[in-house]
Amino acid sequence: MSLSDKNILVIEDDPGIADLLRLHLESEVGQLGFESNGTDGLAAAQTGVWDLLLLDLRLPGISGLDVCRTLRAEGHTLPVLMMTAKTGELDRVLGLEIGADDYITKPFSVIELLARVRAHLRRADLVSSAAERSVEGGPAINLGEVEIDPRTRVVRVRGESVDLTAREFDLLLHFAAHPQQVFRRSQLLDDVWGYGHEGYEHTVNAHINRLRAKIEKNPRKPELISTVWGVGYRFTPQSTVEVV
Repeated sequence: MSLSDKNILVIEDDPGIADLLRLHLESEVGQLGFESNGTDGLAAAQTGVWDLLLLDLRLPGISGLDVCRTLRAEGHTLPVLMMTAKTGELDRVLGLEIGADDYITKPFSVIELLARVRAHLRRADLVSSAAERSVEGGPAINLGEVEIDPRTRVVRVRGESVDLTAREFDLLLHFAAHPQQVFRRSQLLDDVWGYGHEGYEHTVNAHINRLRAKIEKNPRKPELISTVWGVGYRFTPQSTVEVV
């Protein structure tokens, strides 16, 4: 996948890592922006001109977690790939819980990082293309308590509109297209995120938990997205799938 028409913002305060990313990305992308603190980084990200955000968590000024939290609260849906230290397990989980799409641990392989960037941008393009086709007449999906409109990417649960991030919407739509099917975490990484890497189950778990918090009557006792112990997850709609 070519990155020549993509704009990527990097918020990273380590000059060495910033220079490494500049070396490998600058000739690949349409526009590559850099900010070294959370305050300026948030302001840059809020312009809406970026296709993907590479975000360090430990930043001067506003933390990376707060940058991500603010962007999601404001409705920005660009993919957010967090860069975090190996010891920052809690940070990774918190970042995923507040809306980051993925994380990569430092020190990281540039090859892996580029593969991950391409996977997220490819997925974003596919979602955008699907949305455009849906606007031309694609059906809405009625699952009883859950209604999904791919044309507008609007979800209603028990009649109330629910705000989902782009990745949460993709995950729910994938489940809705395969009701009752059990998915392993690795399958969901492949199908929804566009890649699979051993050890990144937190990415799936965090998004499942966040989705449950938004669509389940009682997230602690989920009825729609159930855990199949030792295997993965299954989506069980409360009525037969219908299209509108």
